[in-house]
Amino acid sequence: MSSVVALYDALASAPDERTRARVIAEAFERLEERYPHLPDLATQGHVRETELRLQKEIEQVRAELRATELRLQKEIEQLRAELKLDIERVRSEVTHTKIDLLKWIIPLMFAQVGAIAALVKLL
Repeated sequence: MSSVVALYDALASAPDERTRARVIAEAFERLEERYPHLPDLATQGHVRETELRLQKEIEQVRAELRATELRLQKEIEQLRAELKLDIERVRSEVTHTKIDLLKWIIPLMFAQVGAIAALVKLL
């Protein structure tokens, strides 16, 4: 507190306004020397402004995230529908392949049985 008292005494004893202004300027200079980071300090207003700006940006990111999530959900549903169609198509093809194989195997089996019976008769 002595520096404040010294400042008061210097201001009170100053003979004119010019000297008072010099005393005040020197006090500010000593303050800046003592606290060099004083201009970089954030005030409550700065902090509140930054907080509001960050809250706005967070809400924008949340909205973008929701939109992206909805878009991805739609894409996932489309892919599921396409996969279901592809699975049904593959099942159908497998069924047709089974039927085609049976069309060939059954007559070949009868022919094989006939050939074996003919060979047995020949022997």
